[in-house]
Amino acid sequence: MSFADTAKDLIDVRVDVQTLYEVGVYVVLYGLALLWFIPLLRMFALSVTPSTQLFGFQWVPTRVTLAFWIETITTSDLLGRWILNTFIIASTTTALIVVVDSMVAFSLTRLEWPGRKAILGIIIASFMVPPQINVIPLFTLINRLGWVNSYQALVFPFVAGPLGVFLLVQFFRDIPEDLEESARLDGFSTFRIYAQIILPLSLPVITALALFVFVWSWNQYLWPLIVLQNEAAYTLPVGATTLQSVYAQESNRLMANLALISLPLFIVFLLFQDKLISACRCRQGRDSLWLEIRSRSDVRWRAFLGSSTGIACLLWSSVLSGFLCRYRS
Repeated sequence: MSFADTAKDLIDVRVDVQTLYEVGVYVVLYGLALLWFIPLLRMFALSVTPSTQLFGFQWVPTRVTLAFWIETITTSDLLGRWILNTFIIASTTTALIVVVDSMVAFSLTRLEWPGRKAILGIIIASFMVPPQINVIPLFTLINRLGWVNSYQALVFPFVAGPLGVFLLVQFFRDIPEDLEESARLDGFSTFRIYAQIILPLSLPVITALALFVFVWSWNQYLWPLIVLQNEAAYTLPVGATTLQSVYAQESNRLMANLALISLPLFIVFLLFQDKLISACRCRQGRDSLWLEIRSRSDVRWRAFLGSSTGIACLLWSSVLSGFLCRYRS
């Protein structure tokens, strides 16, 4: 056997192994997507199921009704209030975290001042502290400030989170310093460098951070449950748990309410999934900052991205509805 034949056999084996690996990845991804899709399918199916068909299990009802959706939209004032509360809290928290964390990350990576490495070390070390440990002292502080049952109690405690600072520090470090030096020669101030150079170059990672923070804030349950005492001030996750006692024997009405609760977050992901993919595929070099976009003709890569995005959308939209199996009639 010649050397060329041996090399060809090795290449064929390598191609076969790579093909098997890709097939395995696709099987796992689509399997997980199907697994996460089942609660959503059950939720939407029950929400359009007439009351006369609730006593028999079926994936798709033989007769469909939108009466419960119409009833929920037209008569549920509390649900609209909960959606508004959650949107205000999630949007405000996201905006503050993006602004504050980007400024902190800029200061830690672009400005020279004593103790910045120690501060960064403390920020990273705070990841090891379980958030549940801070619940009691944080509630004591919120109570003394008179913020119980208010938006402030749900926004300001999370602005000091370390995740955004950590992500942005890693990104800002790879932005070439030549850009900053050229800007200073052109008379740019420090704030102008931050606002007109650093932030535009970091838009992909900032978009991803904002999206993750928005979803995380939207799905907060434990802390809102502790600090909110008025039903009109509830957020969607807290309000959703109260619906069980209201519609204990009417799972179709319950699922119609929970489907409407899940829709806003699902729509947000559908609108911003391209931004999220771009941020996840952003690559930095030592001397340049650029965004690599693969060819749209690569069908296998598109399939991988499509399945990954579908999983992300289904995962986050099912956070509020994942517990629905407990409420089956």
